[in-house]
Amino acid sequence: MPHLTVHLPENRLTGNEPALIAALTDAVVDVYGDWARDLVGIRLAGVPAGRFAQGGKAVDTNASVVLGVRAGLFDRPDADQITASLGAALTDAIVRVLGYDLRAGIMVELVASLPERTFVGGSLAA
Repeated sequence: MPHLTVHLPENRLTGNEPALIAALTDAVVDVYGDWARDLVGIRLAGVPAGRFAQGGKAVDTNASVVLGVRAGLFDRPDADQITASLGAALTDAIVRVLGYDLRAGIMVELVASLPERTFVGGSLAA
């Protein structure tokens, strides 16, 4: 169950939520396949001006994507290809919707989730 938490400058996010949700969902589906579409969960968080910083200075051209994936992904023989594809596809999705000037400041982090440590609705996720 891929789930994303995306932090973006509030002024860039506002009004672009539907397009960004569609683009991020499509990015995951492009890598995993259409079976994953209904499983993609997205949380968008707008960061107020002055609260993204790089090198000790406030910036409005950074974005952070944390993608929770099953830990088994990293054990697959094609893990390097899949993880690189996810990083590129999610970055491209944000750039398409919010602008190219964000590209250099987009960080995508893939976080392993063990099946026995993932719960949905209070029950162990299948």
